[in-house]
Amino acid sequence: MHCPYCRHTDSRVVDSRVAEDGGAIRRRRQCPVCEKRFTTVEQMQLTVVKRSGATEPFSREKVVNGVSKACKGRPVGVDALSRLGQQVEDALKASGSPEVPAHEVGLAILGPLRELDEVAYLRFASVYRQFESADDFETEIALLRAENEPEGTEPPPLTPTQQT
Repeated sequence: MHCPYCRHTDSRVVDSRVAEDGGAIRRRRQCPVCEKRFTTVEQMQLTVVKRSGATEPFSREKVVNGVSKACKGRPVGVDALSRLGQQVEDALKASGSPEVPAHEVGLAILGPLRELDEVAYLRFASVYRQFESADDFETEIALLRAENEPEGTEPPPLTPTQQT
């Protein structure tokens, strides 16, 4: 680690502490030449591997921006989107791998988004899973309904318009 004051190529760690809920390590360092102290923060960097094989650093803001498009016109606040972005990042970090395929980022988004807003979930899923027809939407809606029904209850009878 270069000293930010004299640019010496070495430094001594004086103190280390866990920061940001365990997601980073704060180190207090001292330069052996000028004896000035400075602080560094070490943080795990997630890398997303795209379909093309290219890599880029994981960006929570990119997740939030993508999901906010699906939430347009829905009663979903900025705070809820920020929490969703944090949930996705935490889930990906919990996998233990520093490199995550792009499709796993999408899968990590689907669960929390489904809990947040079903309409936004359907919008996002339609793009992510490349829905090609109304049948794809109907299948996904049927799955949502089946999951929302309490165990042991029968679904309501079909109305005349649903029977045709």
